[in-house]
Order: sequence, then structure tokens, then C-alpha cells
Amino acid sequence: MRSIYLDHAATTPVHPEVIAAMLQYFRPLYGNASSVHGFGRQARIAIDKARETVAKAIGAQPNEIYFTSGGTESDNIALMGVAEAQRDKGRHIITSSIEHHAILDTCAYLEKAGFEVTYLPVNADGLVSLTDVNAAIRPDTILISIGHANNEVGTIQPIAEIGAIAKAHGVYLHTDAVQSFGTLPIDVNEMQIDLLSLSGHKIYGPKGIGALYVRRGTRVHPIQHGGGQERKLRPGTENVPGIVGLAKAVELAMQEMAARTEHMTRLRDKLIAGLMAVPEVKLNGHPEKRLPGNVNVSVKYVEGESLILSLDLRGIAVSSGSACTSGSLDPSHVLIAMGLDHLQAHGSLRLTLGRDTSEADIDYVIEVFPQVVEKLRAMSPLYNRLEKEE
Repeated sequence: MRSIYLDHAATTPVHPEVIAAMLQYFRPLYGNASSVHGFGRQARIAIDKARETVAKAIGAQPNEIYFTSGGTESDNIALMGVAEAQRDKGRHIITSSIEHHAILDTCAYLEKAGFEVTYLPVNADGLVSLTDVNAAIRPDTILISIGHANNEVGTIQPIAEIGAIAKAHGVYLHTDAVQSFGTLPIDVNEMQIDLLSLSGHKIYGPKGIGALYVRRGTRVHPIQHGGGQERKLRPGTENVPGIVGLAKAVELAMQEMAARTEHMTRLRDKLIAGLMAVPEVKLNGHPEKRLPGNVNVSVKYVEGESLILSLDLRGIAVSSGSACTSGSLDPSHVLIAMGLDHLQAHGSLRLTLGRDTSEADIDYVIEVFPQVVEKLRAMSPLYNRLEKEE
């Protein structure tokens, strides 16, 4: 049986060159970067070089990059750190209703701490309105946090335009770029981004490593304490192998971005056409302004979990939304915010392609998908009743 992985939005396999780069920093170059002896200096040199690599990828300066454990921690530092540092200016934050839970849950925490959060709506394609962004800004607004691209439906937000609005009002802009970084070009200066979160395991790097970009001069307080590492913003012994692995993954992503984008976009469009050929299948997310490797569909009269399990039995690995909430029985908050009803949201499927996805993989999915849907619909009382009525 074939084995096809179409869940790259959840995580990616570590690139062989990334593994090779990391190995020497487990042994023999295993020093603590805070140590002043030769072992420590070798580790420090590796971290400094990695910081330069990550900074260059987004048009930043090396001293604006802080290494973290991943996207969630970066989001928490950005939101909570700015909130704490900007209390004297105001307590109002703007975000969207379709953000990752690393943003939404942090906002909920801040609301309990006395901050006020405006959750912007999105249209049927998952896009935030620039008019709504501008209208939501108040004299006490301190931060706007809008994700660059949605992790479930792949819709790409107009971050540069939002950045211009934020800049005009003297408000910080944070973007969660975990899904877009390494796939879409990002220049923090052109897009007027003040803080940006990224993660290694979405770009063929290791898990447990990420970074936060903080524009020089942006006021951010640390949210944990215990050491001077990462200029005290993210204290704790540095994960040197992870940092080296992240940098190598970034280097490869920058080199291969154009080729990866062309490859995934072509196969994505072929997959969309194949899935949409099945009756009562709806594409979720913007038809054009979407990530190259993202396909999200709702299949009427079929439950998403049943689709996932049935496809898995045929060797196809997919998901129904964010990997972080895959254990939840609630419908996707993203799809609900986009106007889908609960039945449509429960029947959603996310298929995300990667650099190694082949044409043969897509052909196989297009062949198997209609068979699985037909079998599951045959077991659906609602579908059978509608067929009889017709």
C-alpha cells in the first residue's frame, strides 16, 4: 500500500542536511554557549552565525532575532511582553477571529489580566478587512496581531497594508508567520512588521525550536526569568543543536523557495480540481490568496474524522484542521468564523503538500478520494434520505 503524507502544515520531516548540521553539536561540539572556555565559544559562534542566517531571511538585523522553543512561545512573548511593557500607553489589543490558539488563548489570558481585545471578523474567504482594522484602532491600542497566513485554510492576509495602518497610528504590529515563513517572501521593513513569530519544524527543521523577531526599539518585557540568555528576553540554556538546525533549514528554504512554491502550487491546483470534481465538495479559503501547499475542503454529508480515518486506511495522511486542536470535538473556529455551519465545518478536510509530494501522490489521492466519499455517504442516513426525496 502507498504511504502519502499530506499534513505538512502540522509538521515536516527533518531535511537530511539539517540533521547533518545538527549532529556535531550533540557531540563533539556540545559546549554550553554561556561558558567562556573553548567548548562554549564554539557553541556561541554557531548561535551567532545562525542568528545572522535567520535575520537575513526576513530583512532584519541579527540583534533583532531571539531564539525560542517554537511558534507558541514566540507568540506568547510577543503578546504578553508588549502588553506588560505598554501598560502605561494603553490596554487594547486587536487580533482576528481566525488566529491560531497560541494567539487566541494568550489574548484570553490577557483579558483576564485587565486588557481589552477586539476580535476582527473575516469574510467568507477568511480575509480580514483593512477598513475594519483601521476602524478598530483606539487611542489606547498598543498592538495588532494578525497571522500572515492561516494554518487551516491557507488564506494569506494583507500584512503589508495592515503594517502601514499600524505605523500611521503608532501601534505595534505582530504577525504569526509560522505557516508562511520559508514559503512566502517576507521583508519586515517593507511590510512594517514590528514582531514576527516563526518555527523550525514547519520548514524541515527540528521540533522545539523557533524564533521571535523584535524590531529594534520595540518595548517588550520578558515573561520568564532566570538567566541572561537571549539578552534576557528568553532566558535559559540555548538549544544549540536546534538553533543550528533551524538556521540550516532557513538557508535551504531561502535557496529552494521559488522551486518549492512552483512545485506545490501546481500540484495544489491539480488536487483542488480533482477533489472539486466530487459532488457537494466546497473549497475553503481564498481561491488565489492562499499558501502554495494548502487545500482545505468541506465534504457534505460526511464527517471529517471518518474521512481522515478512511483515507489513512488507504495510506493517505491528512487532517481536519490545526494539529494543536485535533483532539477537540468542537468544529473549527476558523471555518465557523468564515460562515460555515457546524455540519460543514465538521466535514472539513485539510491536505497540505510539501517539497517531496509527487505527481503520483496527487494522482493516487484523486483516485481514492471519490471512492472513500461514496462509501461514507452510503452510510449516511441524511444523504440516503435526500437521495430518496430526489
